[in-house]
Amino acid sequence: MSVFIIAEAGVNHNGSVELAKKLIDVAVDAGVDAVKFQTFKASNLVSKNAQKADYQKANMHDNEDSQYAMLKKLELDVDTHHELISYCQAKDILFLSTPFDHDSIKLLDELGLEIFKIPSGEITNLPYLREIGALGKEIILSTGMADIGEIEDALDILTEEGTSKEKITVLHANTMYPTPMEDVNLRAMVTIGNTFDVAYGYSDHTLGIEVDIAAVAMGATVIEKHFTLDKMMEGPDHKASLEPEELKAMVQGIRNIEKALGSSVKKPSPSEKPNMAIGRKSIIAIESIKVGETFTVDNISIKRPGTGISPMRWDDVLGTISTQNYNQDELI
Repeated sequence: MSVFIIAEAGVNHNGSVELAKKLIDVAVDAGVDAVKFQTFKASNLVSKNAQKADYQKANMHDNEDSQYAMLKKLELDVDTHHELISYCQAKDILFLSTPFDHDSIKLLDELGLEIFKIPSGEITNLPYLREIGALGKEIILSTGMADIGEIEDALDILTEEGTSKEKITVLHANTMYPTPMEDVNLRAMVTIGNTFDVAYGYSDHTLGIEVDIAAVAMGATVIEKHFTLDKMMEGPDHKASLEPEELKAMVQGIRNIEKALGSSVKKPSPSEKPNMAIGRKSIIAIESIKVGETFTVDNISIKRPGTGISPMRWDDVLGTISTQNYNQDELI
């Protein structure tokens, strides 16, 4: 099964429908499977006194410390959701969005979304998890900031509400934008899969694409990565996002690694089979040998090409009697 690649537009549309459509175009051009936005009402998501995260303050230049004021500008209304879903359908790419509150869960369900993405910040939100678990849809669960016990609790809630574990993919993640390499801890992704016998993947906030490609080599079935039109744009997530050419390079790298992983059966590949005759060796006469003479270490040796008797049969040939004449460098 092909790795499911989600291009995370998130709030990098900056509240503009036209910018959102341009992001969809970039995702289509890169060859990802889905483009994902965020669905929320600022009034439901944060209190008006909640402060921005440090990375958000660093990436915004509006001298406004309130999360509410920032998020209010980034809301997508119902009509915009309809417009973007239609645009994605026309472009043959899957529209996804992460709901951040109960109204948003209800909206996305009514809009017909078949995959629900649970963000890292909601993994300890019992009522939220119950509501999504009760839908019985495919679920992708991000686990930034969580320990193994919190992941277990979330999975228990989702499955108790009726979603089978086979419908859940758990993403290892680190909720720092950008994530320092020493904090990625990619082996924890495999620990999640082994501990819960569940499909696993990786939601990446590092700069660059190498960790995503490594995750695929380690068995990730879903990769999620933020992208933008331009890292220098105003907004909380642009700087930790890929630009269009980088997104394209990530997709190509992942698809190459998928091919390179192969079947796990060790045998000669179709491309290398012609080289077996050239690169391998055979038992060969190193001087003229007459009928009736004995093959010895003095008259036979091992040389290329590999079209004659394999050197693995050296002991079988040594000491036997020649049944024909051989010239020097002729295959036995």
